[in-house]
Amino acid sequence: MSLDGSADSGAREVARQLSKFCEWVPTVTAGGIPEPIMRRAATVLCDDIAAIVAARDEPEVIKLQDRMVSRASSKESTVFNGRGGKADRFSAAVANGAAADWCELDEGYRRATCHAGLYVIPALIAEAEATGASTEETLRALVLGYEVAARFARAFPPKALVLHPHASLAAIGAAAGVGALRKLDAKLFNAAVTSASTMVAPGPYRHAVEGALVRNVWPAAGAWCGMQAVEWAECGIGGAPHSPYDVFVSAFNSKLVADQFTAGLGDEWAIADGYHKVHACCQYSHSTVEAIIGLHDKLGDKMKRVQRVAVETHPLGMTLDNREPATSLAAKFSIPHIAAAACLYGHAGAEAFAGSHLNDAPLAELREKVQLVPFENVPAWPNDRPARVTVTLDDGSAHTGECISARGGPDKPFDQDVIQSKIDGIMALAYPKAPAVMKRCIALDRSLLGTPWRNVVAQLG
Repeated sequence: MSLDGSADSGAREVARQLSKFCEWVPTVTAGGIPEPIMRRAATVLCDDIAAIVAARDEPEVIKLQDRMVSRASSKESTVFNGRGGKADRFSAAVANGAAADWCELDEGYRRATCHAGLYVIPALIAEAEATGASTEETLRALVLGYEVAARFARAFPPKALVLHPHASLAAIGAAAGVGALRKLDAKLFNAAVTSASTMVAPGPYRHAVEGALVRNVWPAAGAWCGMQAVEWAECGIGGAPHSPYDVFVSAFNSKLVADQFTAGLGDEWAIADGYHKVHACCQYSHSTVEAIIGLHDKLGDKMKRVQRVAVETHPLGMTLDNREPATSLAAKFSIPHIAAAACLYGHAGAEAFAGSHLNDAPLAELREKVQLVPFENVPAWPNDRPARVTVTLDDGSAHTGECISARGGPDKPFDQDVIQSKIDGIMALAYPKAPAVMKRCIALDRSLLGTPWRNVVAQLG
């Protein structure tokens, strides 16, 4: 390694901290993970599988998944769309990874810009089904893979929101989850993760705002790369100890907070700081949605008379500024669209972002009347994504609603029945037995935990 000065020091520190982290991972047993954390992992697993199934009728997803199934070299892992298709584990991970973020209903990590579950689960469930791993070991691997992805996000925070984390973290999460499931020793686990860190992609953040659908398949590409990183590590092919530094700091110009790899290790669990979604749009906009829903509760039918909307939002929300979304994805990353739809419909469910209705006259007209304004004096975490919305009615009266922190995060978690209801509502049509099975999984039913994950999949029906 030929680095100089502070760069040399930073690279060595990353290598040292990551080595300690990778030495810790193999020592963690399923029994050594606190029960609330395992239950949380089961909730994330079921919620993200529901997010995959939610995209089953999207035309692009249907075509992609059908191709993966028809060209598969074997039939060892399920493609979760209710059509009974299976593929080899790599193809199934790609098929599920492409669907997992399509509807913007997957779980996310609140302490950094990261969807750690999304990056781990498509590869992990394909590997677990193919190998016959137990459900309990699958949950253990999810906890550990999530820990790796989240700590990478915290160790290398971006200086500006230029790269999308689905491209820059997915391969790492996939490698960590599969590596943990295979119980790689510290040396091999390190080789796989450092290798995966060189396979990340510089996916532009603005692609989401602009609605470029390639953004939706970055987790799929990451799943494949991460799985291959494990394969290659077992063949003796891995990264360098300083690979993550070279990628994230030298190439991507991220900040470096190297101690995030080991701070609180074993005492704090990243998966505990996740959030769940009931609004089918970027989480940066959820406080806006909830402020508007509060106005609906207050004003009732008067919301049909909204003429102007002023949204005071945090810095991340200010990036969601596309007034003419051309795709459903762009609409999900457009506060002008999200605010207009929430005013008109009283919700931000999937129907609010249907591509066939993006240019409906009332929606398009109100979208043009939404003004984004910086929220002054943004509070500290977890209140760092607030919104204040003022609507002006046709009589000139102005009404304001505020949401300092949207529901669903670790500070305002949903009741378990809210998440279960979301899962049931998505899964029941495609997998009639899924609600009962997933409820048992989330409850950590011992008879279910001891059975192979492939048997749980078969029980979905």
